[in-house]
Amino acid sequence: MSHYIGQSVTRLDAVAKVKGEALYPGDFNFPNQVYMKILFANRPHARIKGIDVSDALSIEGVLAVFTAADVPVNEYGLIMPDQPVLCGPGSNKPFADRVRFIGDQVALVVAESEAIAEKALHAIHVDYEDLPIVTDPREAMREDAPLLHPDKGSNVFCRYRIRKGDVDNAFAQADVIVEGYYETPFQEHAYLQPEAGVAYIDEAGRVTVVVAGQWTHEDREQIAHALNLPEEQIRVIYPAIGGAFGGREDMSVQIVLALAAWRLHQRGINRPVKIVWSREESIIGHHKRHPFYIRAKWGATREGKVIAAETELIADGGAYAYTSTKVLGNATLLCTGAYNIPNVKVDAYAVYTNNIPTGAFRGFGGPQAIFAAESQMNKLAEALGMDPVEIRMRNLLDEGDLLSVGTPLPKGVSIKQVVETCARAAGWEKTEEGWARPGGYYWAIEGSANLRRAIGFACGFKNVGFSFGAPENCWAIIELEGGAEIEKATLYHAGADVGQGAHTVFVQMAAEALGLPLEKVSLVASDTAYTLNSGSASASRMTFMAGNAIRGAAQLALEKWRNEERPARAVFQYRPPKTTPFDPETGKSEPNFAYGYVAEAVEVEVDLETGQTRLVNVWCADDVGKAVNPQQVQGQIEGAIVQAAGYALLENFVTQEGQVLTGTLSTYLIPTVLDVPERVESLIVEYPDPLGPWGARGMAEMPYLPLAPAVAAALRQATGHWLDAFPYTPERVWSGLKPA
Repeated sequence: MSHYIGQSVTRLDAVAKVKGEALYPGDFNFPNQVYMKILFANRPHARIKGIDVSDALSIEGVLAVFTAADVPVNEYGLIMPDQPVLCGPGSNKPFADRVRFIGDQVALVVAESEAIAEKALHAIHVDYEDLPIVTDPREAMREDAPLLHPDKGSNVFCRYRIRKGDVDNAFAQADVIVEGYYETPFQEHAYLQPEAGVAYIDEAGRVTVVVAGQWTHEDREQIAHALNLPEEQIRVIYPAIGGAFGGREDMSVQIVLALAAWRLHQRGINRPVKIVWSREESIIGHHKRHPFYIRAKWGATREGKVIAAETELIADGGAYAYTSTKVLGNATLLCTGAYNIPNVKVDAYAVYTNNIPTGAFRGFGGPQAIFAAESQMNKLAEALGMDPVEIRMRNLLDEGDLLSVGTPLPKGVSIKQVVETCARAAGWEKTEEGWARPGGYYWAIEGSANLRRAIGFACGFKNVGFSFGAPENCWAIIELEGGAEIEKATLYHAGADVGQGAHTVFVQMAAEALGLPLEKVSLVASDTAYTLNSGSASASRMTFMAGNAIRGAAQLALEKWRNEERPARAVFQYRPPKTTPFDPETGKSEPNFAYGYVAEAVEVEVDLETGQTRLVNVWCADDVGKAVNPQQVQGQIEGAIVQAAGYALLENFVTQEGQVLTGTLSTYLIPTVLDVPERVESLIVEYPDPLGPWGARGMAEMPYLPLAPAVAAALRQATGHWLDAFPYTPERVWSGLKPA
């Protein structure tokens, strides 16, 4: 029997990527291909009264210009179809003649070269009637605010509420109450590979799109709907993917590429259509992390038991829904932290504005909600004169404890063990009086009058898999070939490898389940022509879901092999326990079937004279259930921390009246090698999940969640000030140090 679970197997794609041989969507070139460019609205709110494309069509080398009138079903959307594929007149959908943010797509030019297509864009004449702009979700909630979607009657497109216990009575009993108002920022995904792809009609007559995404079958469904074609007539292929982080869950170039290739084919022009977005196009063309406005009020007894939490969350959804309903659901659940709080009141809203749409981004509502929850807990600790680890240990959820939504966590709750692991590594000790850090929480730097170092602590938990009743399943196919013994196993799986190493883990799990050497297992991945629906590479679900599907398919294939079937082919669908949506009045639900748990301690250095803040040390403990590939787990921890460091310290996405003022990577600063912490200690904790394959939980989002509130706590220790909005740029920190 081969043993590959728990081994740091070299990634399948490592050599090809290091040598530059791996092909990303922008690397594909076909004979006789043509090039597409998109005309973006570049205005935040307007009605298109007319489009004149005649000058563009007269340019030599322009093959076609497509507008809204060319889209059979001019709508799409992952959760609700509220966005036109192309904005303008001639559509069969009401209000599709409006643009609602600067990245709305108005027209497509297909030409013999990218330069000709670019020239033709400037020859398209659009007659706009500008409409009132609203960019603050708090203002957009007002009854007299301009409506972005007149057919909906309100800019508030999603709301949730939780009512557990009696919050008012609990506050009356509390010995200490802390209140906070928190603002979290936009964040740009800034993946290495901007949106790109190529579309053509394949040998079976299918409209085929080679693109980077996170869910091949969802892309196929969205394309088929917009083109009004059967899904079987659409084929989606993912090659190497240069990062995603949630930013590729929603459509960017998928539908318009398919539309262009299909319409050309109808005109007798069978030429592949290619597009590659510039970084500037990418920044306005895909969604961002939601800014949140969070008001929180928590009460505790003098013994440090939190007895009441009241929270209001307002999320800026931008111009369209994207995955805001699901992001808001996660934030609603996580805004009271990983704590057993008997009395909870939460009101949460997602609101349309004329900003760039917001959607999935690593952590999916968790970083915003946990920033507020953990800041509240750190403020309670301070108000009570209690150690921040000690107060957490007195309140953390345990097996059987009820969440804010009135149901217990699934079995396998390990948050206390995770917090203890992290705390001990970062210098805390358990004494008879409770947890304490003998070295203290802040200290001066010898020889410097301005530098201070301090340590902050935060923790959290994160769902694994789709939440709140969203249908959840994953398919795998395994084929075994050979004579007397198995000579070759082929795994067919649609799961996207967006850079996290999923495909390597798939092969490891298949080899383990089949008892075969790794070299006998091959993978056919992410091609809807050969693979069945895997669900998305999101929600920290892919290892968990794919692993269970692969184990099931392996078991069935081995049974067929033992029954002399040659080749033996098995198809298996894994379905986890069902989840349920929020009750509209009380919020009661069974939100998730599995979770992962995380704790983080952060040491920062602050220059009190300039506000410059840098990360020195990060201790990050994550219960991953079972590390299928420990090196990849460590890579995920380190990568998440650096990305979260950008969120907390650097990445200042500035908009004004719906326009983006930081539209390049020279104005929107992401971390470089000079910004990473001096040391990251990855503490891999392994308490098996009862449902996980070989006990594995999902983990890719967890290390991201607690970093910003841990930095906020450290800044408080170093400066004496709470800074309840970030990123903690030098200007913001320095301004926060000035007397009120």
